[in-house]
Amino acid sequence: MNERVSILDGNTFLVSDERGNIEPSFDFPTGLFSFDTRFISNWVLTLNGEKLHALSIDDSLSYRTRFFLVPGEPTHYLDAKVSVIRSRSIGGSFDEELTLLNHADQAAEFVLRLDIGSDFADLFEIKHQRQKKGHTVPRIADNELRLVYRREGFHREAVISTGPPAEIDEAGITYRVVVGPHGEWTTRLHVATNIYGARGEDIRSTLPLGGHRSVEEIHVEQNELIARAPKLACDCEPLAGAYRRSLNDLAALRYESITLGVRLLAAGLPWFMTLFGRDSIFTSLQILPFLPELVPPTLLMLAGLQGSRLDDFRDEEPGKILHELRYGETAGFEEQPHSPYYGSADSTALFVILIDEYERWTGDGNLVRMLEPETRAALAWLDTYGDLLGTGYISYLTRNPETGLQNQCWKDSWDAVSFSDGRLPAFPRATCELQGYAYDARLRGARLARTFWQDPAYADRLEREAAALKERFNRDFWIHDREYYALALDPDGRQVDALSSNIGHLLWSGIVDESRAAAVARHLLGPRLFSGWGVRTLADDQGRYNPIGYHVGTVWPFDNSIIAWGLWKYGFREEAGEICEAMLSASRFFEGRLPEAFAGYERSLTDYPVEYPTACSPQAWSAGTPLLLMRVMLGLEPQGEHLIIDPAVPPGMGRLELLDIPGRWGRVDALGRSRSGGRRGQ
Repeated sequence: MNERVSILDGNTFLVSDERGNIEPSFDFPTGLFSFDTRFISNWVLTLNGEKLHALSIDDSLSYRTRFFLVPGEPTHYLDAKVSVIRSRSIGGSFDEELTLLNHADQAAEFVLRLDIGSDFADLFEIKHQRQKKGHTVPRIADNELRLVYRREGFHREAVISTGPPAEIDEAGITYRVVVGPHGEWTTRLHVATNIYGARGEDIRSTLPLGGHRSVEEIHVEQNELIARAPKLACDCEPLAGAYRRSLNDLAALRYESITLGVRLLAAGLPWFMTLFGRDSIFTSLQILPFLPELVPPTLLMLAGLQGSRLDDFRDEEPGKILHELRYGETAGFEEQPHSPYYGSADSTALFVILIDEYERWTGDGNLVRMLEPETRAALAWLDTYGDLLGTGYISYLTRNPETGLQNQCWKDSWDAVSFSDGRLPAFPRATCELQGYAYDARLRGARLARTFWQDPAYADRLEREAAALKERFNRDFWIHDREYYALALDPDGRQVDALSSNIGHLLWSGIVDESRAAAVARHLLGPRLFSGWGVRTLADDQGRYNPIGYHVGTVWPFDNSIIAWGLWKYGFREEAGEICEAMLSASRFFEGRLPEAFAGYERSLTDYPVEYPTACSPQAWSAGTPLLLMRVMLGLEPQGEHLIIDPAVPPGMGRLELLDIPGRWGRVDALGRSRSGGRRGQ
């Protein structure tokens, strides 16, 4: 597998091979991207007609990389008389410095060539290999190559500038230089990514940061953000490494929204570098004890784009929280419905949950009052449009069969919801975790109504609805002879009986009857679901199980963090600790950066977790996973004006200290140590 190297500044990012080259790829989007458009699709460096090979890569910073290169095959390394250093950085635009070093004792002539091209592909066009409908025109000016793309009013431009002695043509830039003995020569290139609006201006120029910033500004901003997070002192090096990497990745994934001009978290590189309702909410829940100031922009953005009408193309409904917001060509011409798209059956309940959890941590009642209309509208959606069949359950059925999502739960691939034997149920589908989220949202909405909106009657109604839902759910979803909850109900109310990780989210929501919680915990940590590296999305004896299937057997770190939180809530501290240990052990093999997902192979088969080939990395809710796991291990829970600390650190992890935890209590410290103890439920 070729190594991919990425640098990013929010949703402007670059992905290359291990030599720094960008060449078209059909399995993974390499290139320079910004706001869902690929501005550079070809960027290949040669020296005297030969491609270069990497000796080493310095990629310790998210926004800057250095490649140390020599010409020819690896066998030439020992006697190479010339080397090249490519130093690149990103900050809304892209900069690269090329340094040519002559290691010989004689002067030498060199021809350095950079082939350049752009297909201006939308990310959806790359994913589905679609043809462009607009036209690209190259233009040459003084020390500048402009690649201009137009399709009606859609106008994008990549401007590549450099200094002499550059020879610029429509396909790239050539440098012919003489370098003295043991001398060096350097040139610089700058690539501007221009996104033009209706009046011919770059639409990012009106934003507070103007769409561009220097490496120094990025460095200062990221360090300031990380400095505000609690300080970790621990004996567990994988945890320390994962925490450092997570904070860096979360800082790097922030981008400036064109809509509101606030900084939001992009979901994941490379496919999801934009706002996702579900992903942003779960990430916000994970990071609340660490970086609570990142949460309000997300809530305000989601509230501002809340559904207000019936729109079949976008699956929009009044009160519904968006699924995905895109800025590219296919969204602009309504070839895809993502401007924004609302095909998510869970983000609306999760929105209410986040508002309440945020207030519990921060005491920010003003935001709760400000968002009262949007919160009420979200709760109303649960009872109206969310309940498609009038059964009291949230279910989904896209009204856009051509380009809408079939599955609108977090496992949204086409085959993610199935019967135990592999058959696919009909639509609408009511997956189990949707009911848990709706239950939790009603209880939390009741607290907000009673405490902040002075509406006790509404609060009472929500609590009655929640109680009725819990009773009904435990009757209809529980599979008595197998002692677990069905993955879903089909339109006729039949149980979709696959054993899946979704049951862990039920513990987190609190909808599980106490008498059944131990059975759920045993399944989650049993050999069918638990691989040793984490809980699989689907048990290994199910009809559609595939250890490298996106939602049908892989292990998702975010999923495991929510499951661990749910186990902790029901008192299964040791089981939660097993998941924490598995995730942190896995993180060592990803240099502290947990990917979107990895394969579900049994841990006994391999000394390391097997990669999922197209997993996003960094991914926001994977970066948030180590943070939530720390909350679980330290037993952090807000209660009134205080933070409850009830640690249960897994065996072998030793000391765990988290200093300056922010919240309505000011800042407090938490300390935990490993201890032995029996497993509850056995």
